[in-house]
Formats: sequence, structure tokens, C-alpha cells
Amino acid sequence: MGLQTIWSFVLALLDAYAVVRKKVLHNPVLVSLYLVGDWVTATLSLAAACSSAGITVLYFNDLGHCHFGKECRKYQISVACAFLSWIPISISSLIMLWLLAAG
Repeated sequence: MGLQTIWSFVLALLDAYAVVRKKVLHNPVLVSLYLVGDWVTATLSLAAACSSAGITVLYFNDLGHCHFGKECRKYQISVACAFLSWIPISISSLIMLWLLAAG
């Protein structure tokens, strides 16, 4: 998820630069780069969420219960948030694909 944070921050800076300089960033090469970056980060964040969910299932179903009380609930909530954060990442990837196809 750290890679996703860095990628999103770089894209936000690039968007801010484009707004300040009043430039359009619809160059097919740049959109292709954004598309590949979004797809890679989307795939990696989904993989991280799925592996975290696997550990959660191991703790609660296979081992019977978790011995840490509130810490286990926090872990479950963080896994749910990881899956929920993947939704806008995947939407962003699909929008980049649409921009590339429209351009």
C-alpha cells in the first residue's frame, strides 16, 4: 500500500502542475504510462488485501480465536478498509483505460 500512496501522490503533483501551467496531459504515451501504473498498483493492492484477509481467516477460523482482543478487531477493520480502498483504485484504472481508448 506504500507504493500506492507514492503513486497517488506523484499523480496528484502532476495534476497540480498541469492545472497551474494550464496544460492538457492527454498525450497517449503519458496516458499509457498512467494506465500501466494504475493497473500495477491496483493489482498489488488487491494482492495485499487478499493476503491480509487470508491471515485474518487463519486467526479466526483455523486457529479458533484470536488472543489479542481489540487488536484482532482492528486487524479485521484494516482488512476491510484495504478491500474498500481497492474499489476506487480499480475505478481509476478503468477510467485511465477509457481515456486511452477515447484519445
